[in-house]
Amino acid sequence: MMSAEDTPGGKASPNPRDLRRSVFYSIKFFVLCHSLLQLAQLMISGYLKSSISTVEKRFGLSSQTSGLLAAFNEVGNTALIVFVSYFGSRVHRPRLIGYGAALVALAGLLMSLPHFISEPYRYDHASSVDMPQDFEASLCQPTTSVPAPTPAPSNSSCSSYTEAQHLAVVGIMFTAQTLLGVGAVPIQPFGISYIDDFAHNSNSPLYLGILFAVTMMGPGLAYGLGGLMLRLYVDIDRMPEGGISLTSKDPRWVGAWWLGFLVSAGAVALAAVPYFFFPREMPKEKHELRFRQRALAATASSVSKGEDSPAEQTPGESQEKQDGLTQIAPDLTVIQFIKVFPRVLLRTLRHPIFLLVVLSQVCMSSTVAGMATFLPKFLERQFSVTASYANLLIGCLSIPSAIVGIVVGGILVKRFHLGPMRCGALCLLGALFCLLLSLPLFFMGCSTHEIAGITRQPGNLPGPELFPACTEPCSCPLDDFNPVCDPRTHVEYLTPCQAGCTGRLVQEALDKSQVFYTNCSCIVGGGPVPAGACDSACSHLVLPFMLLVSLGAALASLTHTPSFILILRGVKKEDKTLAVGIQFMLLRVLAWMPSPVLHGSAIDTTCVHWAQSCGRRAVCRYYDHDLLRNRFVGLQFFFKMGSLACFALILVILRQQDKEEGTQVTVSTSGLQQQLLASGPGKKPEESRV
Repeated sequence: MMSAEDTPGGKASPNPRDLRRSVFYSIKFFVLCHSLLQLAQLMISGYLKSSISTVEKRFGLSSQTSGLLAAFNEVGNTALIVFVSYFGSRVHRPRLIGYGAALVALAGLLMSLPHFISEPYRYDHASSVDMPQDFEASLCQPTTSVPAPTPAPSNSSCSSYTEAQHLAVVGIMFTAQTLLGVGAVPIQPFGISYIDDFAHNSNSPLYLGILFAVTMMGPGLAYGLGGLMLRLYVDIDRMPEGGISLTSKDPRWVGAWWLGFLVSAGAVALAAVPYFFFPREMPKEKHELRFRQRALAATASSVSKGEDSPAEQTPGESQEKQDGLTQIAPDLTVIQFIKVFPRVLLRTLRHPIFLLVVLSQVCMSSTVAGMATFLPKFLERQFSVTASYANLLIGCLSIPSAIVGIVVGGILVKRFHLGPMRCGALCLLGALFCLLLSLPLFFMGCSTHEIAGITRQPGNLPGPELFPACTEPCSCPLDDFNPVCDPRTHVEYLTPCQAGCTGRLVQEALDKSQVFYTNCSCIVGGGPVPAGACDSACSHLVLPFMLLVSLGAALASLTHTPSFILILRGVKKEDKTLAVGIQFMLLRVLAWMPSPVLHGSAIDTTCVHWAQSCGRRAVCRYYDHDLLRNRFVGLQFFFKMGSLACFALILVILRQQDKEEGTQVTVSTSGLQQQLLASGPGKKPEESRV
């Protein structure tokens, strides 16, 4: 493929008409395709976070395991991202992007596979197959009418096949997440470099801005898609004959989590098709966009005369393309590249500003990773909202606020021409106000309501001893879960059997049916009591809570662009490319990989009742809400404190550097004055360092 200089006006090209006609030789069309691809890729990457609590309930996973699953896509990504700068100019970039996108689509299909190889979801394991799942099995039945070896079927169902199937399902999801990370490796770096290589020098920033603006909507669409899919029942493709009597507010409800992966995978697959038709190289874009020409006509009238001449390029642009590891890498073998990388890594990490900025971004990214993964689950548990509503709140409030924060930060840097010192001050203020907005979150919530046999009440012991008399005639399965709520006392029972209920009543309505249980010996008046968990007493606080979280996200995102400026202005020019690569690698290794696991482990420590599956601990059914709020918000507060401390140290170092530079200027000025006095009026002073 000839370059633009070799083919002026397309005359030297063998097929100039084909080049003009083919849309795949247009960098604008590539920007459009790449924006859609990155949008779909981030949508499929973020979709698991929107359905994390649903996956936990469906497959009996702890929050620590689900956090590890959410972080596992960073493993393959981190392992291969370093080599992107080595292979950047040696491969057919559009085609490799297409292969990566195809792998991402395959990973999305693989994530939905556990739904199809698993048995249909049974929300009441004690019931038989030929009756509604929560009809008679959960009711109080006389002890004499139940055969003695009732626990045997439950234990026999835990066969080696069942355990092997569970391990296979978990293994498939971890494999899919790894492939998702591997497939995403070439998409963003190769796409950005391809745009920068073949776009007009003046248009490249605009194209990249459009690309990032469209891409940032991906996580918001992921939460929106989760909100829509989780309204549907998980087995919508294989509903039982008698239907189901669950509503989305029932704690046993599991939404169609797998359907979102199919939709996202289809979107990625469609977006990947054009990349197999783009050329390895295309003629460099010759013309600046017209509206940019009008805006810059007074200051850049010479641009239209010779865009391709080196003199017309922006200062430092051609030098930056020749510097850095991207220029060194093509001359190195893989072994030499691996040997050089640690040396440059250590040299970059010795820079105090770079190290502190990266540490502050690690703290901020840890906050974002934990919040993005477990905020939907936190809202479900703390405020008794459905998974669908929690996702819609995050997708409509938090994600747009973060986007606005990033944009405003970039505008402030550009509008006021902020230098390193002012960028550091802006980052410090953003982190400080973000920290202050976290303080009210500790108090926005309420305690766990009373749960019969589980919660510890003052002066009472936990366990079945709380209500010994009312359940004596009943034989209640220990592993059953079909909660009912006494609306008068706000006490929740694990099953109608533990409430002593012997009857069941279904009240039909136009849009849904409501299940009630009657003749309950543990409830004053005998009922009836509605099926489902008790609502939170502070569900009205969910909107104020989300508004504070969203405002904090906007302030935290305000530091995004200024912190990048601190890195780019603080390292050597030849190390800029690698410094940004090292920054992203450290963010993955130190924040995006461990943070979801850390948050999940903290959430697990607040559990007060675990479901049991084949003798092992499965999903948590009840949490201590006060402990959950304090530890989840406290962990966020800890990371924000770390970010604030790093930005404060950065400001101290920058001020110290300014003082040292001021001292050097003073010394140089006094030396210049002495030189002028000694040289006399007839001699010209030599050049000074000032």
